[in-house]
Amino acid sequence: MQKRDLNKSGGSGGGSAAPAPKRGRPFGSTSGSAAASFAADSAAPPTLLGPSLQVHTSFAASDQNNKRIVLALQSGLKSELTWALNTLTLLSFKEKEDMRKDSLAKISGLLDALLQVIDDWRDIALPKELQRTHRARTLGSNSVVTGFGNEYEALGSNDGVKQSGLTDASVQKNGAKFRPSEWWYDEDGLFNLDDEGRAEKQLCAVAASNIIRNFSFMPENEVIMAANRHCLETVFQCIEDHTTEDEELITNALETIVNLAPLLDLRIFSSSKPSYIKITEKRAVQAIMGMLGSAVKAWHCAAAELLGRLIINPDNEPFLLPFFPQIHKRLVDLMSAPAIDAQAAAVGALYNLAEVNMDCRLKLASERWAVDRLLRVIRMPHPVPEVCRKAAMILESLVSEPQNKALLLAYENAFAEILFSDTRYSDTFARILYELTSRPSNKFTAARGVWGM
Repeated sequence: MQKRDLNKSGGSGGGSAAPAPKRGRPFGSTSGSAAASFAADSAAPPTLLGPSLQVHTSFAASDQNNKRIVLALQSGLKSELTWALNTLTLLSFKEKEDMRKDSLAKISGLLDALLQVIDDWRDIALPKELQRTHRARTLGSNSVVTGFGNEYEALGSNDGVKQSGLTDASVQKNGAKFRPSEWWYDEDGLFNLDDEGRAEKQLCAVAASNIIRNFSFMPENEVIMAANRHCLETVFQCIEDHTTEDEELITNALETIVNLAPLLDLRIFSSSKPSYIKITEKRAVQAIMGMLGSAVKAWHCAAAELLGRLIINPDNEPFLLPFFPQIHKRLVDLMSAPAIDAQAAAVGALYNLAEVNMDCRLKLASERWAVDRLLRVIRMPHPVPEVCRKAAMILESLVSEPQNKALLLAYENAFAEILFSDTRYSDTFARILYELTSRPSNKFTAARGVWGM
């Protein structure tokens, strides 16, 4: 798959940037200390999953134990499911032990079994009153006795029965819309879950999503998970329902997608692979946009980083281009946020989006406050030098388009001030000023140099 080169030339002053490492919580943070401090808060397991277990390293090396884990997940029995989820949580968390990583990547049927645990919760996640649609019943609607419970209304009401003893079909049809369903459709049934059972199902789904998240950090699992349509449909559906779903389940699903994003091709949702949830490319992007607009810092930072990684693959462009005006506006808003994580995520996404095509650079330059907030990130400065370098490179990309020069000339003094005050980005702003004041465009000048025009 052809990918874009994330490293720009940048002249003599800009070096090649190392690929972004995979990160845990908090989103958008590049410092290990912040992630470590958050991990201490989220390390405690829920009480309903039982006590902590000590699993020996040789446990995962046994094929018999691997099969037992998968069968325990598929059984649905509470004790077996709890044991399997606790064991997998420990095995997947110890990423530094190569023996465990290699063995987990080779367990057959494990991913599908974990996804089934999440699907079991998703099937009962909403109350049935919100899921069931009205069942239209028109058979015998013009008779006094219909067989659907209307006989009591028809025979006992003076308003609903005509003098001849026949009922008006239109009145009964309209009345059926507001009539409650029969008791056998309202009852929960003998084997349905009570509130405690639903809570246990939800807890198991959260634990399974955490295990899948841990799997996504392992290079051995990336290709398999990014090509598994069931896995992608499940995690995208979780973030699509972020207003009603469990917050930890959403966070785990979002982190999984971010880790798989460099290998993710949105065309998989229209491929011939078997589909379980019928997620389309448009629905997937809309789910990401919903997370980008969220007020939760962890979610909108992760969504910004996800968009920046998805656009690296040119095959994803057709699905993201219709949302670019909304994306640009939201990312520019995030650059004004006081949180440095949000600023870093927004600049990182804009750094990749500015390289898509000329139209993206024109729209970004015309976005209100875009240039001001890019300059603000550099002037503060942002505590991560790489973020400031990317902000300067975005400005250099914008000035390369002749249509943007009229807008950027208003910032000539600001560019000159940074040129003389900050030596780290002086080369970049020297090229910006030279391009802004002397040359019509980089491409035209390059052609003159090559062809002697």
